[in-house]
Amino acid sequence: MIRTAYVTLWYPKPSETFVVGEVAALRELGMPVTVYTLYGKLSRHIGKCMEAKCGQVVRLGTRSIPGCLAAAAWWWKNHPALFRKTARTVLGRFWRDLEQTGENSWAFLTGCLLARKFQQDGITHIHAGWANGPATAAWTASQLTGIPFSFTGRAGDIYPPDGALEEKIAAAAFVRCDAAFNLDYLRQFTWDRKDRVHLVRNMLSWAVPEPGEVPMRSPYRLLAIARFVKTKGLDVLLDACAILKERGVDFRITLAGSGRIEKQLRAQAQNLGIADKVSFPGFILHKDVPELIRAHDIFVMPSKIGSTGDRDGLPTVIMEALLGRVPVVATDVGGIREVIRDGETGLLIQQRNPKAMAEAIQALANDRENAVRMADNGKKLVVEYYDTAHNARTFFDLIESSSNA
Repeated sequence: MIRTAYVTLWYPKPSETFVVGEVAALRELGMPVTVYTLYGKLSRHIGKCMEAKCGQVVRLGTRSIPGCLAAAAWWWKNHPALFRKTARTVLGRFWRDLEQTGENSWAFLTGCLLARKFQQDGITHIHAGWANGPATAAWTASQLTGIPFSFTGRAGDIYPPDGALEEKIAAAAFVRCDAAFNLDYLRQFTWDRKDRVHLVRNMLSWAVPEPGEVPMRSPYRLLAIARFVKTKGLDVLLDACAILKERGVDFRITLAGSGRIEKQLRAQAQNLGIADKVSFPGFILHKDVPELIRAHDIFVMPSKIGSTGDRDGLPTVIMEALLGRVPVVATDVGGIREVIRDGETGLLIQQRNPKAMAEAIQALANDRENAVRMADNGKKLVVEYYDTAHNARTFFDLIESSSNA
């Protein structure tokens, strides 16, 4: 029986429900999976439903520092040549910034401890849920133990690439991406082993809900659900809403979520004179998202590429909106165009363009029949692309074949 270690920074994390889903799907197929986190436990915005799905989790964090140092000393004492080689390979490079340097240095230390734990726990395959710190820890543990490892590359963990992405790919048994647009991007780092990178889309987070009514009557009900960070483009959406107001379009918009730029967004809404049209309900538990989506007419995903190259991959909430048969306006960033096909499953616009966003929202509001038609098409596409049984089996088979190689 293949015993898999799933390595991530946090688990569960409110914005990473898809990770909880894929771990649960592997377990349902009969694969023993233990999650190992490099950091401690998050306590905010974790609902009982999500907590119940998590199963076995081993968390490290600051309390594990003595254990990490002891494990590094053990490898140094008992396998000095191997330890020195691994340390040179993992640490002997320039990471892209100070934050990356700290995260990957910690990942190396935790990797030393995890290597010991994996041997003790009978782990036969290591998978990292992200290509940055988690993959560094998995790579370290694999180098020390010989246990094969793999990782998933998604969004900000590979844009821009860290200082070791190419070497991680070369050392991995396989690399998974969850959106097609990342296939060619990751394959450019594989030298002559392009077959090392596989597309396995995420699994559906919950059962397909009843379709939203989408009455599309004034005042139009707009919705965005996102972390309040710059790459989500919520500032552009507020600018678009100001344009809608100037054009006499009556609307109400819900910005659901939380994050470090919330005060800026509230101030922007006030300065634009639309504060009375904007509601900030705060973070919404995952179990409550379907009901919130179905209560609105149009879902907007205004993602934009950050100054460092950081960007969204393919936001799960877009698929969740389409599952509720709610029309979507989104920007052409990352892998969004894979599900939002302009004029077919939604409206796709240029990033950082509030005028285009306002026009797209108005176009959907003025033509309910066409808007619902696109939403129906989008729902069918999502159900096909994110088939839990198929995608989980493909992921399972990749781990099994690499472990038996």
